[in-house]
Amino acid sequence: MARVISRTTSKLSESTQHRLQNYYTHCPFGQLTRTFQLPTLKMVLRSPRSGWVRVALDLSEGTSRMSAIVRNWAVRLSNGSTISILAAIPFAIIHLLSLGIFFFPFHWSYLIACAALLVVRMFFVTAGYHRYFSHRSYKTSRAFQFVIAFMAMTSSQKGVLWWAAHHRHHHRFSDQEDDLHSPTLFGFFWSHLGWIISDKYVGTRIDYIGDFAKFPELRWLNKYYLVPPTVLVIALFFIGGLPLVFWGFCLSTTLLWHDTFTINSLSHLFGSRRYQTADTSRNNWLLALMTLGEGWHNNHHHYMASARQGFFWWEIDITYYTLKALSWCGLVWDLRKVPAHLLPPEQQSLAA
Repeated sequence: MARVISRTTSKLSESTQHRLQNYYTHCPFGQLTRTFQLPTLKMVLRSPRSGWVRVALDLSEGTSRMSAIVRNWAVRLSNGSTISILAAIPFAIIHLLSLGIFFFPFHWSYLIACAALLVVRMFFVTAGYHRYFSHRSYKTSRAFQFVIAFMAMTSSQKGVLWWAAHHRHHHRFSDQEDDLHSPTLFGFFWSHLGWIISDKYVGTRIDYIGDFAKFPELRWLNKYYLVPPTVLVIALFFIGGLPLVFWGFCLSTTLLWHDTFTINSLSHLFGSRRYQTADTSRNNWLLALMTLGEGWHNNHHHYMASARQGFFWWEIDITYYTLKALSWCGLVWDLRKVPAHLLPPEQQSLAA
């Protein structure tokens, strides 16, 4: 178990030690050390408030608690939340490693791999994290449910239960004070990026996702959320070495992150509003193309349970087209449609 031994000019408070342990329970570095057993590591750190702190991390016991730096080494935001520098390091590193593509000769195969992994993983984020686990807009088998979760988690957007639970919370309080990432209330940076790397939404809201938390394999994936992206990185390295890792994972993941995050930020700021929902959701055709159909956000907030977010034939929704093809193969079924009574009479004949 992680041990925090303080020999300081002023001791750490009990509440600070609790925050340290709670943070490292969910820290990406902690996830790695629990997955790959490592020896004891000892560090001496300096806190601006607590003086010198000796931190002994016994990483070999595989426990869920490890010490970390939270409040004293963090950026405090205007809404009272903080972004831990330690928590943001992996996120920043992936962005920086994307520049590694310039240190190797260019090959078209690298660009194709980058684009393919961007599109494929975007599909599993939108069809899996969003339309299946968050909104249950279609049905599938337990085995394919696991495949969907694993593939979605190669996007490095935390665990499947964490993602879906927080998204359900967003719909419950969309553009209200309790919303996780409202750009109209908390600004662009917070809605696009800040909320997901802050200390405010670290844990999984199991009370919002009990229907899927009953599956032990999903709970395992959610706990060890670094396993799927790690498997992808290893596979890419053995197939094409570092150049393919930089192109196929680092650059592709960076683009995938910001593609996904635009739905939380830009789709509540730019676009048209067909339906007068209680939030600021908007339809944006460009974002719909970038995210395989998620940009029809006002449609989605009008009826979130639909497997198709482009309600009409001219609203391109590649995720839905792919789900429809998978239904012909028997992998998914019962794709939910928009009930006719939720559309104005003049639109019912035009609905896809």
